[in-house]
Amino acid sequence: MALTILCLTFVIGLALGMPVVFAIGLSSIATVWYEGLPIAVVFQRMASGMNIFSLLTIPFFIFTGELMMYGGIADRLIRCAKAMVGHVRGGLGMTNVLACTMFGGVSGSPVADVSAMGAALIPLMKREGIDADYAVNVTTYSSLVGALMPTSHNMIIYSLAAGGVVSMGSLIMAGAVPAAILTVANVLTAYFVAVHRGYARGIFPGWREVARSAAVAVPGLFIMVIIVGGILSGVFTAAEAGAIAVAYALLLTVLVYRSLSWTNFLKAGARACKTTGVVLLLVGISTMFGYLLSIYGVAELVGEGLSDISSTPWVIFILVDLALFFFGIFLDMAAHILVCTPIFLPIVVHYGMNPVQFGIIVLLNCTIGLNTPPVGAAFYLGCAIGEVSVSKVVRSIWPFMLALWITLMIVTLVPETSMFVHDLFIK
Repeated sequence: MALTILCLTFVIGLALGMPVVFAIGLSSIATVWYEGLPIAVVFQRMASGMNIFSLLTIPFFIFTGELMMYGGIADRLIRCAKAMVGHVRGGLGMTNVLACTMFGGVSGSPVADVSAMGAALIPLMKREGIDADYAVNVTTYSSLVGALMPTSHNMIIYSLAAGGVVSMGSLIMAGAVPAAILTVANVLTAYFVAVHRGYARGIFPGWREVARSAAVAVPGLFIMVIIVGGILSGVFTAAEAGAIAVAYALLLTVLVYRSLSWTNFLKAGARACKTTGVVLLLVGISTMFGYLLSIYGVAELVGEGLSDISSTPWVIFILVDLALFFFGIFLDMAAHILVCTPIFLPIVVHYGMNPVQFGIIVLLNCTIGLNTPPVGAAFYLGCAIGEVSVSKVVRSIWPFMLALWITLMIVTLVPETSMFVHDLFIK
């Protein structure tokens, strides 16, 4: 009965349009109250869930992304990407893919990527005669690569949700090849849709401009080298890497580029505080929710249900993908990771999947949710920037969604895509 109350109140909260964090919190409180336990148990679990040193990495990475966004890094990355591929048919679409991918490596946040790159590229593409729905789809799907990049704070959340059995360094290495596959899939999709719609070619600016724009953009991308190199070499921990990333972002935007004003610095700080508060509140609330799920053996119940359908590992993995996709429709990214990881991680590990590979699968499924109504934050933000109706974008979304699903199936069914680089560097 207690499990029924937990699940039912959670679903009702979501159905009523309640923010996910409140739906999780109220369902936990209702269950604890039904069990006759002190309500203080909920707050004690919340406090213990947030009182983890490694969570310091989250505000640092978020602040780094905001500093880079307000510090003018986006414009330099767009210039570099346009110089490289802007002359190809539908070059602005491919420019969008590369620019969003590079900025995703800097910010680690798909939503921040859409906000920064979309504001610059979507109006530009519309002025060049490109349809708004195409511009929005290219931007929102290209931004999703940021979830697999070294600066992604969602990797930290997964590491926490997995019980600390997966390190940040392992996830960074495991995300390298899937991020490349997704980027190539997005480039090809943007190109073929552009050819199908008859978009014009651009003008190649010459190799000198390519080299010049790349030289200007590389310092911003160097932040990934600092984080990856420092963590893998053992020079500093993930939390220390976050602090160093903030210092580097300030040094670059204030002293080198001189593009970060005091006003924009305050805006970056305010947005970082707001995002951090939301994420940490979700972490705390979800700790209690996950505790209740473990008490009532939800993972075991789901595992038994899946085993009744099939005992073949690849079938189980695809079923888990479908379940994660379903949850992603209703949950935002952090909540998705925190709620689903304790349920499905024991199941896939039982059938032979590495927890590191599952982390990348969870992140990819979360990105699908970001671009799927009714909760898809990146999707609605892109539509707002492009000033285009949701229905029009949805009608032309399928090639980009197909590219993302193909990437997900490759990562799910071919473990080497996520584990090859990991096994080379992580002993």
